[in-house]
Amino acid sequence: MDELETATLAQKKPSMIMTVAAIGVVTLLAAGGGWLVGGIAAPKPVTVEEAKALEEVRKAAEEKKTATQQAEAGGGHESGKKEEGLPRAATEANGILQLEPITTNLAYPTENWIRLELALLFNGPPDAPMAEQIHQDIAAYLRTVSLQQIQGPRGFQYLKDDIQERVDLRSEGRVTNIIFRTFVIQ
Repeated sequence: MDELETATLAQKKPSMIMTVAAIGVVTLLAAGGGWLVGGIAAPKPVTVEEAKALEEVRKAAEEKKTATQQAEAGGGHESGKKEEGLPRAATEANGILQLEPITTNLAYPTENWIRLELALLFNGPPDAPMAEQIHQDIAAYLRTVSLQQIQGPRGFQYLKDDIQERVDLRSEGRVTNIIFRTFVIQ
């Protein structure tokens, strides 16, 4: 009987050693795979040159916006130019109110910017305070969107649907349609 117990113990030791070895190999494979996927999926760090270029683009956009505001206020030489496209003020004839352009960075990757110009088609006379609330709500929403969510035609359609849903909730049915004037990702 002692020989049988000794043989059984001898058989259990190698199986336990094999189990520990198998767990160790699987752990090493998982760690290596995680390291590899992390290296592939992680965003590349922004170089100093890219950061300077992004800062210059941001400053140029701010200067252009300031110049445009001064021109609209009558302080610039461009105030005599005729506006092209839809007017920014409400037109009583068709109930369209164009929102100010929305420019913000995306949630991920944060170095990408989005610019969106929208017009709202009201059912009845346009409501400027409601339009401003909608503008702020859309701007806040765009800060939560990642580039992967809005890539391609299907992503753009999802973005349009999400914005339409937000506008419907905020306007309580007073806005019947959203007109996308421009959509740029940089």
